[in-house]
Amino acid sequence: MKNQIEQLKRAKNAVVLTHYYAPAQVQEVADYVGDSFYLAKVAKQIDADIIVFCGVGFMGESAKILNPDKKVLMPDPSADCPMAHMVADGIIEEMKSKYDDLAVVCYINSTAELKCKSDVCVTSSNAAKIVKALPNKNIFFIPDKNLGSFVAKQVPEKNIILNDGYCPIHAEITAAQLQSERDSHPKAMVLTHPECEAEVVEMSDFVGSTAEIIDFAKASECKEFIICTEDGVDFKLVTDNPDKHFYYPDPRPCCADMKRNTLESVLLVLEKEDKEITVDSDIREGALKPLERMLELGK
Repeated sequence: MKNQIEQLKRAKNAVVLTHYYAPAQVQEVADYVGDSFYLAKVAKQIDADIIVFCGVGFMGESAKILNPDKKVLMPDPSADCPMAHMVADGIIEEMKSKYDDLAVVCYINSTAELKCKSDVCVTSSNAAKIVKALPNKNIFFIPDKNLGSFVAKQVPEKNIILNDGYCPIHAEITAAQLQSERDSHPKAMVLTHPECEAEVVEMSDFVGSTAEIIDFAKASECKEFIICTEDGVDFKLVTDNPDKHFYYPDPRPCCADMKRNTLESVLLVLEKEDKEITVDSDIREGALKPLERMLELGK
């Protein structure tokens, strides 16, 4: 099956972009594997006729917004991110009327419609840097309250107003689960994604994006780590560090939507080219501006 995928990629001038949370077998056939920020940059620069995006809905949308002339396919378009929709109707307009000098900062884990209403997009790897660079004092951070809270502590000079959204996978990781792992592995360092709850973040030795967690583990002299993020990252961690040990909270964090991306679905979508992502032109134009501003400020 992997050989068939490779043959189709060459024949159709197609590339496969895959998020770290996708299954290991899908990461193996990818041309590019990374977190949201890296994949957004790659999608903007890529020279291919077809992009197959193995992730969740907002990722495919973002790739299409950045590449309107390319065919963007998703192996399973039903793969979605619940947090991407967690902004109440009218709340952005309400905040704009309530606060002067307000910037709406939108985590890339959001729908194209939400991006349209935002001033700039961010990812977990560049959110603090971009918020700090904005001239605005007041920041409405959507949709993730946990990432927003983490950024607020790094940029105390800003008034960051939090939205009530969250990642269901990261929010399920509890302080009690983490403490249990620490008791079992007292020499392990705790590496945590900022989408986790504040009490878990505070117990951690390092907090960063998926890519930053991977880089930290590789550079560290420590041999044991407790990883507080989705378990798809384990493939890259183990591949890069065969002499190190990685542990996860119990139950192991797993995004069922990310796991909808399978080898079979990648092969089928390359064969049929039938699950194409489309974005209305008005929505695309509105969402493109905050995405491009992110790519500029996040350099």
